[in-house]
Amino acid sequence: MAACYFRRSIASQLSKVLDLPPENLIKSISAVPVSKKRHAADFQLSVASVTEDGPSESLAQDRHLQAQKLAERLKCDTVVSEISTGPGTVNFTINRELLAKTVLQQVLKDGSEYGVKSELFSTVARQKAVIEFSSPNIAKKFHIGHLRSTIIGNFIANLKAALGHEVVRMNYLGDWGMQFGLLGVGFQCFGNKEKLKSSPLQHLFEVYVQINKEADDENVKKLAKDFFRKLEEHDEQTLSLWKQFRDFSIEEYIRIYKRLGVHFDEYSGESFYQEKSQEVLKTLEDKGLLQKTAKGTGVVDLSEKKDLSLFSTVMRSDGTSLYITRDLAAAIDRMNKHSCDTMIYVTDKSQSNHFQHLFQILKLMGYEWAERCQHVSFGLVQGMKTRRGEVVFLEDVLNEVRSRMLQNMASAKTTKDIEDPIETAEKVGLAALIIQDFQGLLSSDYQFSWDRALQSRGDTGVFLQYTHARLHRYDEVLYQSSQDLQPKHIVSYLLTLSHLAAVAHKTLPVKGSAPEVAQARCCLFQAARSVLANGMKLLGITPVTQM
Repeated sequence: MAACYFRRSIASQLSKVLDLPPENLIKSISAVPVSKKRHAADFQLSVASVTEDGPSESLAQDRHLQAQKLAERLKCDTVVSEISTGPGTVNFTINRELLAKTVLQQVLKDGSEYGVKSELFSTVARQKAVIEFSSPNIAKKFHIGHLRSTIIGNFIANLKAALGHEVVRMNYLGDWGMQFGLLGVGFQCFGNKEKLKSSPLQHLFEVYVQINKEADDENVKKLAKDFFRKLEEHDEQTLSLWKQFRDFSIEEYIRIYKRLGVHFDEYSGESFYQEKSQEVLKTLEDKGLLQKTAKGTGVVDLSEKKDLSLFSTVMRSDGTSLYITRDLAAAIDRMNKHSCDTMIYVTDKSQSNHFQHLFQILKLMGYEWAERCQHVSFGLVQGMKTRRGEVVFLEDVLNEVRSRMLQNMASAKTTKDIEDPIETAEKVGLAALIIQDFQGLLSSDYQFSWDRALQSRGDTGVFLQYTHARLHRYDEVLYQSSQDLQPKHIVSYLLTLSHLAAVAHKTLPVKGSAPEVAQARCCLFQAARSVLANGMKLLGITPVTQM
C-alpha cells in the first residue's frame, strides 16, 4: 500500500548509507503522529533503532549528533521533499503531490482491505484464535460490565479476522453452580412460566432478588442444596426447568447482541464441564498436584517455595468442582477441539488473579500452550445511570441511548429527513457508547457521561493538518492495535481524520470548482469516508449514511 511504498523508498536510500538490508529498516521507519505544527514530517527514523547501544539519557546528545550526521548523508529525491532532524530522529517529508495521489489511489483501489494489506503485517503468521467474551451469568443482571466485555471482545475478534486470522467467537455462560439451586427454589415459589417465556432475563432476575431475601433461612438453604444436587444427578424434572432458564435466556441474549451488531460462533458454559472438571481433579491428583487441607478442600500449591504461601482452591470438601476447575476443563477441551494458537479471555480486571492461577495450573499440568493464553482485562464504568436511576439491564442502556439520540436529532437544525430515524438513532447512539469506552486504556476505570458521549463535536484542540496527508498512517495504527489489543489507537486516528475531513469540507469546496479539481476533491472525500468506515466496522460500529 501507499505507506509501504514511501517506507521502502526511504529504506532503500538508508540501506546504502547504513549498509543494512532495506527489509531490516522498514519497521524502524514510523509514520509521524498528527501534530499541531503545520509542517510536521510524515515519517521518521529513530537512530536508536539502527544502532547497537540501547537508549539511555547519557546517549541522548550522541543520538542527536548521529541523527544530524546521518541526515547530512541523505538526499532529497522525487519521493522525499525534505529531510530534517529531531531529538535522536531523522525526519522525512514526502512530496505533497505524490503523497496525495499515491495514497488516494491506494485507498480507492484497496477499499475495505486498505491498511490490512500493509507489509507491516507481512511477517505476522496467520493464526487461529479462540476469543471468550461477554459471558453473562444467567439469572443475574446483564449489566454494563458485560457491555464492556462484549464490545471489547467484538473489537478484538473483528481486528484479528480483518488481519486474516481464523477467529472463534465464544460466549461462555455462567449457567451452573449453587446459585441455580437457589434460583430453582425461587422459581418454584415465585416463578411464572409466561413471564419466563416473554421476558426471561427480567423475570429470573426478579425471582433471584426475591429468593435472595430468604437465602439465610435454613429451610431455603436446604431446599437450594437439594435442588442443585438433583441438577448434578441429572434429575429429569430439575434438569428440564434449568434447561428452560438457559434456552430462554440465550434467545433473549441473541436479540440483545443483534442490537449491538455482535454474533458468536459458540455458546458454551460451565454446565458443559461438570463431568470433565472431575477428570481435571483426577489428573491433578495423579500428577501429585492436588493437596487436601484440614477442612477437606482440594488446593494446588502455586508458591515458588512450595510452602502453600500461594495456592488455588480447586475442590470443595464434598468433592464437587469450583469455577476455576470448570475453567481448567474448558481450556483443555477448547484446545483439543480447536487446536488454536491463542486463547483470549476478555473480563474485568477483578478477575486478573483468577486467570493468573488458571494459566499457572495449566502449566503445572504440563500444557505448554498455557503460555499462549491471554487475559485482556478492563476497568469499571462508573456513573452509568438512566433517567429512571441506576442501570439494571444492558437493554436499559441501549434504550436510553437511542431515546436521547432521537431527541438530539429532533432538535438539531442539520438533521435531514431520514428513512428510519429509530434505527439511525440506535446505530449513532451505540457508536457514541463505543467511542467513549475505547478512548482510553482498557484497564482504566472511567466515569461515564451521557453529555460527553452524545455531543456532536469534540477534540477541537487538535490542529487540523492537510487531510490527504494523514490517510497513510492507518496501517501503522492497525499494527499498533494488533500488538497490544487496545482500540484507543484506532479511535484516536479516526477522530482526527474526522476533524481533518470536516475542515477539508469547508475549505476545499467541490461545487463551483474546475472539473479536474472537483474530481480530485471528490476522490479525497471518498477515500476519507472509506477509511473511516473500515475503522468503524473494526470497532463494532455500523456507519450510517444519513443523520
